[in-house]
Amino acid sequence: MDKMNRMKELIEILNEASRAYYAEDREIMSNFEYDKLYDELVDLEKDTGTVLSSSPTTKIGYEAVDELPKEAHESPMLSLDKTKEREALRDWLGDKEGLLSWKLDGLTIVLTYNGGKFEKAVTRGNGEVGEVITGNARTFINLPLTIPYTGELILRGEAVISYPDFEKINELIEDVDAKYKNPRNLCSGSVRQLNNEITAARNVRFYAFSLVKADDVDFKNSRAEQMEFLRTQGFDVVEYHVVNKDNILDRIRYYADAVVNNEIPSDGLVLTYDDIEYGRSLGRTAKFPRDAIAFKWQDEIRETKLIEIEWSPSRTGLINPVAVFEPVELEGTTVKRASVHNVSIVKELKLGIGDTITVYKANMIIPQIADNLTKSGSIKIPDTCPACGGSTEVRQLNDTEALYCVNPECPAKKIKLFSLFVSRDAMKIDGFSEATLEKFIAEGYIHEFADVFRLSRYKDKLCKLDGFGEKSYDNLIKSIDAARTVQLPKLIYSLGILNVGLSNAKIICREFDYDIEKLRHATVEELSGIDKVGEVIAKSFVDYFADESHNRELDELLKELTIEIPKLDSSNEAINGKTFVITGSLEHFENRNALKELIESKGGKVSGSVSANTDYLINNDITSNSSKNKKAKELDIPIINEEGFMNLLKEI
Repeated sequence: MDKMNRMKELIEILNEASRAYYAEDREIMSNFEYDKLYDELVDLEKDTGTVLSSSPTTKIGYEAVDELPKEAHESPMLSLDKTKEREALRDWLGDKEGLLSWKLDGLTIVLTYNGGKFEKAVTRGNGEVGEVITGNARTFINLPLTIPYTGELILRGEAVISYPDFEKINELIEDVDAKYKNPRNLCSGSVRQLNNEITAARNVRFYAFSLVKADDVDFKNSRAEQMEFLRTQGFDVVEYHVVNKDNILDRIRYYADAVVNNEIPSDGLVLTYDDIEYGRSLGRTAKFPRDAIAFKWQDEIRETKLIEIEWSPSRTGLINPVAVFEPVELEGTTVKRASVHNVSIVKELKLGIGDTITVYKANMIIPQIADNLTKSGSIKIPDTCPACGGSTEVRQLNDTEALYCVNPECPAKKIKLFSLFVSRDAMKIDGFSEATLEKFIAEGYIHEFADVFRLSRYKDKLCKLDGFGEKSYDNLIKSIDAARTVQLPKLIYSLGILNVGLSNAKIICREFDYDIEKLRHATVEELSGIDKVGEVIAKSFVDYFADESHNRELDELLKELTIEIPKLDSSNEAINGKTFVITGSLEHFENRNALKELIESKGGKVSGSVSANTDYLINNDITSNSSKNKKAKELDIPIINEEGFMNLLKEI
């Protein structure tokens, strides 16, 4: 295994160990083993001169901006001429050798490095002017922040989100009116965020596909040499193969077979001359460079008959149209459904029941309607919601029309919201499956949060519900009563405030002294000034409590609850306001959470990593050469064992 691959392996192992250790309170490796692997990674980074953005040896600072600044490219970024004919690629190549690679379907980015350090990232934009997204690019999970080459290095590549990540992330996105249609749209939205904390959560990857500048390196007039040079600098390079007229068709077949299972979105291939000078000598047309050509997959298209349009409500109120058609075989699988995305597309395609439509798989993956051959236009946009029968309205979002349910009592909206409310990290009420919630909401027993705690008024009716007898009722009421005493952070999290997770809720509650009235009247400025909160979360929080219906609903809920306020003892100045980091095994405490809770009860804070803001590192092995000990010594931060901490407890 080469050094770069070993570094990537170590980063994955160490990050997984850290997640288990800090987020899940479990150890998957010993401190000794962790430090051994960490030190190996540090040595490899020194040896290669490369530090990847996801490395545990570096931390990315989050930032938010009001807008993305724009910047002109030194030379225009032209589009590529295209073909869908395989033989046309062979004819274009002629007797030359070329590089055949994936045409990745993401967002093209230009990176600049100087002195071995990452300096700048700019999107392609319109080819002439792009947006500066340097802070966001720092969060790409595989981007080198430090490289061995110390001259000015400029390269181009594609920022992408894999299909598995797309599916996971798209399910969790709450701050958009509609789910993203495909990984490319999600990637574009992620890369161009104003807050790079959001970008960091989206698992964006970068694949280099072209070197622009590295003046003092001899590439032997070969693009393949340039690609390998980029690989030695720590970049993931798009998969490519050197081809000629004799083997290019075989290589195209290889890619055609591989694209079906490829996790990285691709909408075709790119063929470039390997001979750099020859390619440059060809110049360019007004639109295209002459040294490269794109190949778009010849979509497999089938005719079928449209059976119906299903209108699928979501918890945001958006109602998505889904086409259901007679099954057809596409790219080796049977397909009978395709998302139509919005009302605008329904109208544009002039869809009608019984119409003859053509369907295909976009990028050989996602079913889509290509065309409507009949164009009857008979589909009527529903004026009632299929979930609740309430009124709908068509809203204009930028240039797109979308259908919404305007009924605030719509069960489709409520089921997911109440699922969060009763979940383990929120109110923790056992006995509520989504099916049970759906029944209760449909029967009118639950309209708002407080109703969950008033279900006993419907005892007779509940016990007669199909599949829900007296025993189920007794168990549910017992669980509900146990939840009447709740910690404030869990209550805040249970409300489903956009972007506010349990950890954010804990931080915010602690900052406002667990006073719910202070929380309700907090300003964006106050909240965004809290460490690890930021403006995006702050605005969501303030917007939620600016809605009077939310406040009324919370008032009703509070009548049913007892808020458990942590007892904070700030009398110990040795702990109050101080920041601690805990590492290694413990002897006097059951686990780190127990020690953490004690520190927080005394007004202290616990962090996961040693920094200049740390006041004490707690480690029973004070003399070890662990990474945290080394960092603490570098920053002159006291390292104390449990006995030393117990001595701090005695100071008043």
